[in-house]
Amino acid sequence: MIALPFFRRDLPSLRGERVALRMPAASDYREWAALRAESRRFLEPWEPRWSSDELEWPAWRQRLARYRDDFNQGTGAAFFIFENSSGRLMGGITVGNIRYGVAQTGQIGYWIGERYAGMGYMPEALRLVARHAFGTLRLHRIEAACIPDNLRSIRVLEKAGFRREGLLRSYLRINGIWHDHYLYALIADDPGMTTAKD
Repeated sequence: MIALPFFRRDLPSLRGERVALRMPAASDYREWAALRAESRRFLEPWEPRWSSDELEWPAWRQRLARYRDDFNQGTGAAFFIFENSSGRLMGGITVGNIRYGVAQTGQIGYWIGERYAGMGYMPEALRLVARHAFGTLRLHRIEAACIPDNLRSIRVLEKAGFRREGLLRSYLRINGIWHDHYLYALIADDPGMTTAKD
C-alpha cells in the first residue's frame, strides 16, 4: 500500500509557542510510564480499559511498533507533547484511521498528564496537529469523539476550533463500558485553517 503523503520519510516534528510535538521514541519510556502511572486515576475514566501490563516495557515496545507501522502505512501519526520551556513530556496526541480517496479524513485522540491539565497546552497541540493534518497529510476533515460527561475534553476541542456535529450512540467501549460520544470535527476550510496549512 502506498500512502501519498508519506513519500518524505523524515519523521514529523511540530513546534508551537509553548509545546513541541514529535513521534515517540524508545528513550521516552521511563518518562511516559511515570507520567501515565501518576495520572492513572485521572485518565482511566476516559480511556479503554488498561491492561495488566499497560506500563511495562514489552507493552511499550508493542505500542511503538504499532505507531511505526501506522506511520509507514500512512494510516496514522502519533506524537508526544513536550513543554518547550522544560522539555518535559506532558501527554500524547494521534491522528489515526486516516482514509484518503473520497474521505480524506482522520480521527484524533489525545491524553495529558494530570499535572498539566487545564493549562492550555492541549488546545495548542491540537491546533498544531490540525495544521499538520490539513497541510502535510492533505486531509480535508479531522474528527474527535468525546464522552458527554468529559467537560474538560469538550472545552479543549471547542477552544481548538472543533465543532460539535452530533451524538454517536454506544460508540466506544471506554473503561469496560460502551458509551455515547459527541462527534466533533474540524475541516480544512474552517476559519483559521485555510491560512495555517504547512
